[in-house]
Amino acid sequence: MEFLVVIGVLVLLVVIAGIYLWATYNSLVTLNVRVDEAWSDITVQLKRRADLLPNLIEAVKGYAAHEKQVFEAVTKARAETLGAQGPADAAVAEGHMQQALKSIFAVAEAYPQLQASQNFLQLQGELVDTEDKIQASRRFYNGGVRELNVKIKQFPNTLFVRGLGFTERDFFEVADAAAIAEPPRVQF
Repeated sequence: MEFLVVIGVLVLLVVIAGIYLWATYNSLVTLNVRVDEAWSDITVQLKRRADLLPNLIEAVKGYAAHEKQVFEAVTKARAETLGAQGPADAAVAEGHMQQALKSIFAVAEAYPQLQASQNFLQLQGELVDTEDKIQASRRFYNGGVRELNVKIKQFPNTLFVRGLGFTERDFFEVADAAAIAEPPRVQF
């Protein structure tokens, strides 16, 4: 009889451990997919901004064609943003993009006719909207990464989740946080 009780207890412990592993695995899969989705949202917004830049450059070029190095910097930053692989590369590219955008808007401030251009104002508004969406997407992504990383680091999960193929993810942190604190704006 004692033998059956011991086996019953062992079976119960195995069932409880199995349910725990099953629930933990499923929650990690959910968090992993959420982080992938959030990263996808960021890349969509970065692509949207990159698609706006050629139009912005053309609008400014019509008034300030001699500002070649500014346009080259924006073009280079755009290419770097589109070629970024993962949060670390995207963070570096984001810093370069913010500096390039600041320089193009600084050039635009010197041309009152450009500042009055309806096309330029519309592009600027779309860019500000896109920058806001990038920030919101970054917050969503970093929140998902935080949840996933916490789940991976919690005991007893830390003992077995890496064996299941789950690893911590990188936050999307920009090296120069002050550069992206606000979307680029032109003072009129």
